[in-house]
Amino acid sequence: MVDLRLKSRQWIVDEHDHIIFGEGRREILENIERSGSINQTAKMMRMSYKAVWGKIKATEQHLNTRLVLTDRKKGAWLTDEGKEILEKYRLLKKRCLREENRIFTSIFKPAMSRKNRHERKDGC
Repeated sequence: MVDLRLKSRQWIVDEHDHIIFGEGRREILENIERSGSINQTAKMMRMSYKAVWGKIKATEQHLNTRLVLTDRKKGAWLTDEGKEILEKYRLLKKRCLREENRIFTSIFKPAMSRKNRHERKDGC
């Protein structure tokens, strides 16, 4: 029997289903935090600088707050609000995964263990 597991993604969206925050934007902010550079973030993610900057700006507009600050000499860094939304998203993801795994296990594991018992009885 193949060992099954659940894989899911969470997006925070507006009333028109436009993505405000999700895995991609989490990765962008984490990479900016690590590298201190939007340009390096774009290269690491194999995206254009314009695409990365556009996603940051779209999220900032929806939230009406700055998430990333830039300076030609100092590079880029997260604002307190940027750090906060990143931490809140990580917490959301952690809690969602824990609950989703609990639900997945309650639904699929009993059925899989019944199937395993039948396979053993049949000699398969």
